[in-house]
Amino acid sequence: MEKTSVLAITKNGIKIGENLKKIFPDWNVFAPSKLTTETAGIAWYSEPTTEKIVELFKNNNALICIFSLGAVIRLIAPYLKDKKTDPAVIVIDDKTKFVISVLSGHIGGANGLTEKIAEKLGALSVITTAADVNKTIAVDLVGREFEWKIDDDSTVTKISAHMVNEEPIGLFQEAGNKNWYKKLPKNVASYENMDELKKSNSKAHLIISDKIIDDEIIKESVIYRPPSLVIGIGLHRDTAKETIREGVDFCLEKFKLSPKSIAKLVSIKKPEDVQGLIDLGKEMGIPVEYVNREDLAKVSAPNPSETVKAFEGTASVSEAAAIKVSQGQLIVEKQKFPPNLTIAIARIMN
Repeated sequence: MEKTSVLAITKNGIKIGENLKKIFPDWNVFAPSKLTTETAGIAWYSEPTTEKIVELFKNNNALICIFSLGAVIRLIAPYLKDKKTDPAVIVIDDKTKFVISVLSGHIGGANGLTEKIAEKLGALSVITTAADVNKTIAVDLVGREFEWKIDDDSTVTKISAHMVNEEPIGLFQEAGNKNWYKKLPKNVASYENMDELKKSNSKAHLIISDKIIDDEIIKESVIYRPPSLVIGIGLHRDTAKETIREGVDFCLEKFKLSPKSIAKLVSIKKPEDVQGLIDLGKEMGIPVEYVNREDLAKVSAPNPSETVKAFEGTASVSEAAAIKVSQGQLIVEKQKFPPNLTIAIARIMN
C-alpha cells in the first residue's frame, strides 16, 4: 500500500503494532500518549482516539486498527463515501487471532492486505466478499494489474450478482493481456466474436475491447478498456495541441475506438520536442514517446512518402512510430490532416 498506518489503543495492541512495524518498516504506528513506553517506531498522540482515527482514515490508503470491530465501525461510519475513494480498513483483535477485512476489500486492496498480514502474524484471515468466498471472478478487479479501465461501472454490481450466483456469463476478449485469469469458473464461457456472444444464453457479459460497442448488449455487460492503442503522430514543430486533439478524436470516432484504451502518443524525435504534443499528453494524461528517425526508417509501413522522407529522413512517421512502439498490428493506416498532421493507430498484441 502507498501509505499505511496502524492504530493501536491497548498495551497488547502496541506490541502487535511493534511486530507489524518490524515486518512492514514503511508503515506508521500510532498509539495514545498515556501508554507511552520507550518503544522505538511508535508515534504517540495526545488527542482523543475519536479524532485520530478520522485523521488517519482521511490521509491513508490503508488503515489497520488493533481494537474491536464494532468500535472501528462506529468511529469511521460518518466518514464513509464510496468504495472508489475510501481507504482499505482492516481490524486485528487484541490477541492476534483474526485479521478482518472491513472496508474496500477489492478496489482498496483490503482483502489482499488482510491475507498478507494474517500469513505474517500466523492469524486467521476473515474475508466476506462474495467473489472471494465463492472463489470466482471479482468483476470490479478484472485486469486491474494490467491497468485496464472499466468503461462504465454502473453495471458492475448487477453483473457481480450474476457471477456469484453462478448464472451463465459470456466472455469476449479482443484486446489486452490474455493471462488475466488462469482458469475460468464453470459458469463463464468464452466466445470468439460478438455475434456468438449475442446469440449465447448468457445472463451477463464481460467484454474486453478497445472498440466502441454501440449495442443493447452493453446494458448487461461490464466493458473493460485495456491500454492497447498506440497513436502515431506525424506533425510539424508548430502543430498546435488543438489541431492534434481534433485529429486524434476524429480518428477514434471514425474507426470506433475508445479513448480510454490509448496507451501512448508517439512521434519522431526532433531536435526540439513539439510543444503541442507535450501539452496534449499532459491534458489527456497519456505518456508521449519519441522514436529516432533511424529506427523509423527500418520499419516497413504501408504508406511511405518521399516528401516525408525528404523532410524527416524517413519515409514514414505516424505509421512507423505506431508499429515500432506497439510491436503490434496497424489497425488505422495513415490519416492526413493537411497541412501539418498525420495520424495512424496500432494495437499492442499481447
